[in-house]
Amino acid sequence: MSKIAVHTTLTIALSGLLATPAYAATLDINVEVPKLNVAEYHRPYVAIWVEDADQKVAANLSVWYQHRDTAEGHGTKWLPDLRQWWRKSGRTLKVPVDGVTGPTKPVGKHALSFTGQQPQLSGLAPGEYTLVVEAAREVGGRELLKIPFTWPAKGGAQSGSAQGTSELGAVTLTVKP
Repeated sequence: MSKIAVHTTLTIALSGLLATPAYAATLDINVEVPKLNVAEYHRPYVAIWVEDADQKVAANLSVWYQHRDTAEGHGTKWLPDLRQWWRKSGRTLKVPVDGVTGPTKPVGKHALSFTGQQPQLSGLAPGEYTLVVEAAREVGGRELLKIPFTWPAKGGAQSGSAQGTSELGAVTLTVKP
């Protein structure tokens, strides 16, 4: 084989390796904020994170809170009402966090999608995890839902769901390889 043929073959082989992503896995989440028939309605604060097998925070995915100042103070004042998230991760975060924090969401279904290359999941080692969604609402209640999953999905897509009873509606999770 000539030097040109060897060089061309090596170049083609290496370019194929460079084009393959390390993790093509995705984590798709749908969170429903239900319509409540109450006299004084406030949008819920919501924290969405991933816990490892030891129930420690492995990744903060999203935190929805009020960003603007109001008569009651700045929205960060109420973040400790997301009790589980606050104890495990929230109090050590300097908010806002780019790509994680955002404004509260209105009634309806809200879709989030993350890939293994995004900062939230890039450090997630293969293994067993739990998606946790916590909601708290001023003049309202609190609710916490959990959905176990394996990262990254092996074989085909895996899915799970949980149904809230007060502050959250349906929460679904799909993990694709």
